Amino acid sequence: MRRLLPRSLTSRLVVTAVALVAVVSLLVGTVTALGMRAWLMDRLDGDVRTALARERGAGLAPAGPAGERTFIGQPGLLTATLGPAGDEGFLFPETARGEAVLLDDSALAELRGLEAGAETVAIPGHGSYRVLARSIGGTTFVKGLPTDDVDAATLSLVRWELALTLLGIVVAAIAGTAVVRRQLRPLTEVAATAHAVAGLPLAEGEIGVTERVPDHLTDPRTEAGQVGLALNRLLAHVESSLSARHRSEQQVRQFVADASHELRTPLTTIAGYTELARRRGDPRTTAVALAKVEEEAGRMTALVEDLLLLARLDQGRSLLADPVDLTRLLLEAVDDSRVVAPDHRWQVVLPADGEPVVVTGDEHRLHQVATNLLANARRHTPAGTTVTVTVHSDGFDVHDDGPGFPPGLVDTAFERFTRGDPSRHRSDGVGLGLALVQAIVAAHGGAVSLHSLPGDTRLRVRLPG
Repeated sequence: MRRLLPRSLTSRLVVTAVALVAVVSLLVGTVTALGMRAWLMDRLDGDVRTALARERGAGLAPAGPAGERTFIGQPGLLTATLGPAGDEGFLFPETARGEAVLLDDSALAELRGLEAGAETVAIPGHGSYRVLARSIGGTTFVKGLPTDDVDAATLSLVRWELALTLLGIVVAAIAGTAVVRRQLRPLTEVAATAHAVAGLPLAEGEIGVTERVPDHLTDPRTEAGQVGLALNRLLAHVESSLSARHRSEQQVRQFVADASHELRTPLTTIAGYTELARRRGDPRTTAVALAKVEEEAGRMTALVEDLLLLARLDQGRSLLADPVDLTRLLLEAVDDSRVVAPDHRWQVVLPADGEPVVVTGDEHRLHQVATNLLANARRHTPAGTTVTVTVHSDGFDVHDDGPGFPPGLVDTAFERFTRGDPSRHRSDGVGLGLALVQAIVAAHGGAVSLHSLPGDTRLRVRLPG
């Protein structure tokens, strides 16, 4: 059965419409035929009652000279008298020239035992009759009329209804197909847009899904418009997702290139000093070479550890979730910075209530966040700059009155291996400090933001309570 059912929406709608037309037409035709037959039968019953009321005036005239008897009464009338004296019945002709037919015993047997109401009786050899009986003094008088006219009219009506129903089904199928196809044309255009997008190469490279459903097919007041609008939103989402993926791939490639470059420098230095120590071989040169190798190895170790931490955070690895006294942590970080950079002015602003601020997180990583932010302020500002750490109930701010970030660097400050103009700072870092800050804060469920103008640079860290 499922194989026989139509699969396309157009076919299903047309079949449904045609089926509804057929069912309604059949119901209307059936009710009309039954009503018409009932009305005709009522008229026939009225004629039979009239004939029964004129029972004394209907019958056969006395035999003529040739022994013939002529009809007196309604043409086609059935009349019968059933009583103790005997049973007799006649079927009168349809025309005056016809001869009456005497009913045989089998026909009279059908008339015996009739009820008071009108009934339809089949007279053997003569067809169906509508008869009515009345008893007077032990004798039953029966009158009837043939139902041929009623049957013929009903049959003719049924034939016309069937013909008109078939014609209506054909017209409904043709018109329904045309109308449904016209109404579903917008869906076809929407499907064409989807097929066009499916043919685009989306596997690699910079991808721009420029195909869209036309505006006249995105009216939310119509079903087709809702589908078109939803498809446009889906395409926009896919386009933004593919663009984000492409940017991510580009960032990964750039990240690998930058990491390789940063690792190549200390490796080259180590190889050079190792070669120098091997050629000269004197203790002084060897000591200098080993010291430089140790320095570059430490630099590589710190870089690799930062890269590993970023990789772990990118994989979504969870950090510790212990209560951390943020106030004490920031005070210790500022004290360490004051020792490292005594030429800067370091300040800490605590909450007005004097209560320690406690957050949930990884104390070691949060200390790394504070250290990186303070180191960033120290490296990129001249001597005499004031760095102020303000503790809040939901995090902290690091503010300095230095020259600020270059305007073109603000939007990319938290990207990996981002470094400013070397002429404006005194750092040889690799550009992972702020990237680590953002990754660690995000892993804690918080956020970090940057506002930078000359003389007013503020890095704000927000952490869950």
